[in-house]
Amino acid sequence: MSGASGHSKGSSVKDRADLALNNEFLRKAVKYTTEKLKGGKLKAMEEHGNWEEWRERGKQIRLHTIAHLDYYLNLFVDNARANGVHVHFANTAEEAVHISLSIAERKNAKSVVKSKSMVTEELHLNHALESIGVEPVETDLGEYIIQLAGETPSHIIIPAIHKNRYQIADLLSADAGETLEPDTKVLAGYVRKKLREKFLEADIGMTGCNFAIAETGSMVLFENEGNARMVTTVPETQITLMGMERIIPSWADLEVMATLLPRSATGQKLTVYMSGITGPRRSEDADGPEEMHIIIVDNGRSLQLGDPEFQELLNCIRCGACLNACPVYRHIGGHAYGGTYSGPIGAVLTPSLQKNIAEWDDIANASSLCGACYEACPVKIPLHEMLVYLRRRKVEAGHGNKLESAGMIGFSKIMSNSARFKAILKLGKMGQKLVARNGEIRLKVGPLKGWNSHRVTPSLPKKSFRDQWGTMEAEIRNGLQEMAPDMKNRMEQIVKNREKGGGNGHGHS
Repeated sequence: MSGASGHSKGSSVKDRADLALNNEFLRKAVKYTTEKLKGGKLKAMEEHGNWEEWRERGKQIRLHTIAHLDYYLNLFVDNARANGVHVHFANTAEEAVHISLSIAERKNAKSVVKSKSMVTEELHLNHALESIGVEPVETDLGEYIIQLAGETPSHIIIPAIHKNRYQIADLLSADAGETLEPDTKVLAGYVRKKLREKFLEADIGMTGCNFAIAETGSMVLFENEGNARMVTTVPETQITLMGMERIIPSWADLEVMATLLPRSATGQKLTVYMSGITGPRRSEDADGPEEMHIIIVDNGRSLQLGDPEFQELLNCIRCGACLNACPVYRHIGGHAYGGTYSGPIGAVLTPSLQKNIAEWDDIANASSLCGACYEACPVKIPLHEMLVYLRRRKVEAGHGNKLESAGMIGFSKIMSNSARFKAILKLGKMGQKLVARNGEIRLKVGPLKGWNSHRVTPSLPKKSFRDQWGTMEAEIRNGLQEMAPDMKNRMEQIVKNREKGGGNGHGHS
């Protein structure tokens, strides 16, 4: 990781979250943007009409594809190679980096323009390119901004979500060597002009991949800026790095994904640019790369295959909807998670891909387990359940907190016995008189320290739900007893009326 946002040794998700919570601008910026994205998604869902049916269809496509991943990968590779593409397999991040650098060295490349490149963030490829004298240039506007800042993405879809236009103006002014107004048109105009030169100079264009179509060996990119088209048409050589799970069977399946992904990500009905690329430039083509490489990256993904608890992780289409819905992410942003992928998907994906419980044993705790991520996910990945599985795995591996374990044992004993539970509530009501004021407990001691640093704990009510329920139950019972004589008289009258009507059941009551 580059910059201060990396997962530095010795830091914890709590430490990083504390930094974020004390950064007022970051909290406001993240909250504003995620609420805007979430609102756009909800509106797009409503306008769509039968969203849940398409959501279920998307889930079934992904389940089917991952269950038969070997077949569809082989089909994709055969078709891509038939189209003139050089296809490489990389089991590890190191292998993927080595293949990329080998191509760059063979081409005597001096610069690489990049787009849609979360996988290259995962591989830390920019640092590797710089180490051999190749300049990597991010061309997605948000990625370009955080590259100048020396930071990592804070959001899958909007990597610079934590920056405002004044901060961006400072970064771009330093890059330009002159003061640029903090006006979005001025700033975007500068970047557009600067990147146009980079596109024309670049030796290699490098992209990620939203979806790979098995039936034709094609790759598909979704974007809103048009830069990916420049990256894939101007340089003579193109390298695409794709996670091995990005496969879908057919173009017909793409229709479902092209409906689900933009609506879930930004609330758009359709992404502005959707490019389907099938091989390098042909003789009749006006533009395109002379040479095209696709590097299929495993890097821990195959570890999920056959795992009943985590295989559905590979269904993810990287829309970012779970981040926008998550109450934790919306308060702390992406850098607090410490990895390439943040939010609920990052909290599960990072430790699951690496199986490195010792390093990532706290990240699964960055969740309220409210299930908002599952409700937001366009392909119904049960991330909230996976977070519970990760916490269990952490404890089973011996990384659990002893104090927490003791607390859970005590909690179990209290909750399994109504008499104990009632006694504890009574003691709690008595004890809170020392610290509660106006229905709130603001004490910052022990377990309450972390919670009350940024919110308050409500005091126990004078009358608990159990007490209220007991009162209600008694009132209902008394009411029924009062009604009993009247009900008895009414039933007797009904019987008499039926007898008068000849016993045929048609008498009037």
